[in-house]
Amino acid sequence: MHRCLKAYPLFFAVSPNAFAFTLQPFLSSHSSFKQSAPVLLSSLNMATNLETDKKGTYKRNAAKHRHCIQKGSEFPPEADRYHIHISLACPWADGVLAMLYLKGLDHIISHSVVHPTWGKTSPDPEDTHFGWVYKKPGDDPVSNPLGHGSFKCDESLLPDEFTNVASVRELYNQCGDNSGPYTTPTVYDKKTKQIVCNESTEILKMLNFEFEDFAQNKINFYPEELMEDLHQLNDAVVYPKVNNGVYRCGFAKSQEAYDIAVEEIFVALDQLELRLSKQRYLGGSMFTWLDLRLFMTMVRFDPVYITYFKTNAKRLVDYPNLLGFVRDVYSMPSVKKSINLDHIKTHYFTSHPHLNTFGIIPVYDGPDLDLPHGRENVGTEERTN
Repeated sequence: MHRCLKAYPLFFAVSPNAFAFTLQPFLSSHSSFKQSAPVLLSSLNMATNLETDKKGTYKRNAAKHRHCIQKGSEFPPEADRYHIHISLACPWADGVLAMLYLKGLDHIISHSVVHPTWGKTSPDPEDTHFGWVYKKPGDDPVSNPLGHGSFKCDESLLPDEFTNVASVRELYNQCGDNSGPYTTPTVYDKKTKQIVCNESTEILKMLNFEFEDFAQNKINFYPEELMEDLHQLNDAVVYPKVNNGVYRCGFAKSQEAYDIAVEEIFVALDQLELRLSKQRYLGGSMFTWLDLRLFMTMVRFDPVYITYFKTNAKRLVDYPNLLGFVRDVYSMPSVKKSINLDHIKTHYFTSHPHLNTFGIIPVYDGPDLDLPHGRENVGTEERTN
């Protein structure tokens, strides 16, 4: 099996119809919304999969566009051929953008940036799907799906100037996918006009390995000597209990499901805190793909998840080594360039009306990440003794 086709858990998924039932009781009694958008009273379909099992446990869908960019294939690595659709709010897409910068590939792979607040993706009044939409800097502010709030179109927005699509859904529809999920990140082939891949873990590996002839930074974020250890740590702890764990808390539909998920998160964070007390990064002294994955969740933890997803047994600031780790990774210019806290907070607090009806964005931004991290010598003392 080729390295970019190794099976990984999905980082972001969509189910166009999973959200409709959750808002019906509210919408039926919400008079102002009846007047402004009566078509949505029957259903309001959102871009995030919120499906759960009979016990109320959140179940993530699988990505279905899984082609691989590699030499000799239908999708060979070429300059100016591929375009990536990005949400700066989405941890999975944001990680891909950071990898693009870390490898120095943004000069040969273009990208676009959607508005953080989900918008209506079809002009058809009978079609009530909301998802990632494109706006231009300076466009009129966007309201949440219930018509509340006013969320600016800032300078970070980058429309897709190749296809000129108005939404990520429109891109998928143009490529023959009319059922979704309509997710970010999505790699699009400008030559064949096809979606190549929408599985973030596979995109990360493609960027690391397949474009080495073009990369301005010849860094391998998947070192062979750490591969087995990091995959085990990811599969047992980082992905199921932290990356996906916050969503299992936030989208749980029973107390039992939430209690299980939130306990697992903090057991995992205690384990990672101990590990990072002995070494600078998850694999030792070398920054890798798994550090990037963990960072993208933890940088959102205090500003969003402790409030929005109710992961509030502890905060990032209560874990000195994890906090130092996040500051350490954030200090990398290529990573810092990918982080937009306004987009992060705006998306989460304005795009799920069942969790935050009026789109009120809390004031707390989390700890100051620009403070010195002090982790330069973590682990070196042990090696020199």
